[in-house]
Amino acid sequence: MTRTIVASATREIVIGFDQPFCVIGERINPTGRKKLAAEMQAGNFETVIKDALEQAAAGATMLDINAGVTSVNPNETEPGLLVQTLEIVQGLVDLPLAIDSSVTAAIEAGLKVAKGRPLVNSVTGEEEKLEAILPLVAKYNVPVVAISNDETGISMDPDVRFAVAKKIVERAMDHGIKPEDVVVDPLVMPIGALGDAGRQVFALLRRLREELKVNTTCGLSNISFGLPHRHGINAGFIPMVIGAGMTSAIMNPCRPQEMEAVRAANVLNGTDANCSNWIMTYRDHKPAEGGAAAAAPTAAPAAGGRRGGRAARAGTSAPSE
Repeated sequence: MTRTIVASATREIVIGFDQPFCVIGERINPTGRKKLAAEMQAGNFETVIKDALEQAAAGATMLDINAGVTSVNPNETEPGLLVQTLEIVQGLVDLPLAIDSSVTAAIEAGLKVAKGRPLVNSVTGEEEKLEAILPLVAKYNVPVVAISNDETGISMDPDVRFAVAKKIVERAMDHGIKPEDVVVDPLVMPIGALGDAGRQVFALLRRLREELKVNTTCGLSNISFGLPHRHGINAGFIPMVIGAGMTSAIMNPCRPQEMEAVRAANVLNGTDANCSNWIMTYRDHKPAEGGAAAAAPTAAPAAGGRRGGRAARAGTSAPSE
């Protein structure tokens, strides 16, 4: 069974088909968040601290950390800011982290200070990226997210995206990186623009699980981009991708509707033993007046255990506010 191990200084998490779904909190990311970007540039980490604590309390399994505040001289500005952000978050929460950057120097700087076994986010199928990122992944013995696009961009043909994923897995093996340390992002397209985006990703996930036997992730909110009431679409998408084989997602854990869907999918998928996490989270749950759904509790145990540079590299949407 494929098992991708990530860890903080004292906590180890396993991503796998037989494990609870891994929720990777997306909020510490200045892309599309002008206020956060301005704060980070000014050395103000109040929102970073708030987002780290809130996501941990909401049940995130991991936190994605991105410091891409500007496209001007990112090779000079991003490494130091990413290191500072990582160190602050590590001092606040005991969760494994994903180091999210399109800047190779920033990824390496982050790997030098990250405690435990972080997830590198990410590498694409572009030759330049493969040759820059895979040696770092091998050197630090960490897992990596593999995004299924290359020099030709994002293909609308799911077979091409599968071929790119297979290429990355094989190139990783050439560097001594095991397939279980490659977490593939099959690239979720917006359903509002591509009507069969859902069916595409479900089919891709099954192939990635059965043929490549790799763990998978995605930028969850990409599916609902451009539509009203996005969280309803996201919540419906979650159990469907989990059923198709997805094992993690970069998402907002502070959305009760979406986290409820994750926890329910864990129960129905048999990865919440004896329904214990569900019971602990919702045993005191009471319907709101008028039959409206009450907000789920925010202080819940972690289930299981977009996105700045990634959004730019894959051409997908950034985290929603």
